[in-house]
Amino acid sequence: MKKFLRKNSLNLFYLPALVLMLFFIAFPLFNGLRLSFYNWNGYSQNRRFVGIDNYVNMLSDRSMRTVFLNTLLYGFGSTILQNIFGLATALLVDSKFKGHTAVRTFIYLPIMISGLIMGYIMYYFLQYDGGILNEILGWFGRKPVDWLADSSRGRIIILLVNSIQYYGNAMVLYLAGLQGIPALYYEAAEVDGATAIQRFRYVTMPLLIPAITSAVIVNLIGSLKLNDVIVSLTNGGPGHDTHSLSTFITLNYFRLEKAGYASAIGVFMFVFIMLVSSVTNRYFRKREVEY
Repeated sequence: MKKFLRKNSLNLFYLPALVLMLFFIAFPLFNGLRLSFYNWNGYSQNRRFVGIDNYVNMLSDRSMRTVFLNTLLYGFGSTILQNIFGLATALLVDSKFKGHTAVRTFIYLPIMISGLIMGYIMYYFLQYDGGILNEILGWFGRKPVDWLADSSRGRIIILLVNSIQYYGNAMVLYLAGLQGIPALYYEAAEVDGATAIQRFRYVTMPLLIPAITSAVIVNLIGSLKLNDVIVSLTNGGPGHDTHSLSTFITLNYFRLEKAGYASAIGVFMFVFIMLVSSVTNRYFRKREVEY
């Protein structure tokens, strides 16, 4: 008995974390799944069981189609930009030039700001009356532009703000990956006459796959769940044209009082993100090399 307890004593330390996960993750998930089969306004004591009607309604909801396409744009678009910017800056600050530590700090600093606050900061740059960009246009005799009134322009602005704020995350991961590559590989490639581009393509990129996997998964999951930047910049407008799945859930639950429908969207969002992240993770894991 003592031998058994000695071997399994460390497992007891997992219990608090397991309890917290069950309480804050598993229980809300199953409760949301249960609510998705009801027609409920979110506060009434009366609920009506409707089966899979909420899921069927998602297929015919035109706003839902727009919101889903927006989510794909924010998710995959931000992931691509964040990883391109992150890798480029990681290569820059890894070169050990004077002041590289300050550059790292400056790039990573926006992550420490709440996405909601970051959105409001950018809103003051972009607002029609008194916005900084329109003030600059006025200096050159140009008319002010309502930057966030057009849905296409609003989507691009949301995409760029989210990408700029969080690409420091990718930079840190890539920087760790670059510093973990043994220098002897570069020396051997240089002896063989490889150019800088060839060394990057055939040495750096293959050995950086683990860092790429982590950076892509983290950025992809975060961007597919994008909420706060949208709320502070456009609040989903005009109409529903810039909503993501996350903000559309909030709209349906609290403003339109469609708690059951919002829960169904939440379940769909969870399954979709889980599938996308699993497929992406498996894709990159197969391309990892040992060194």
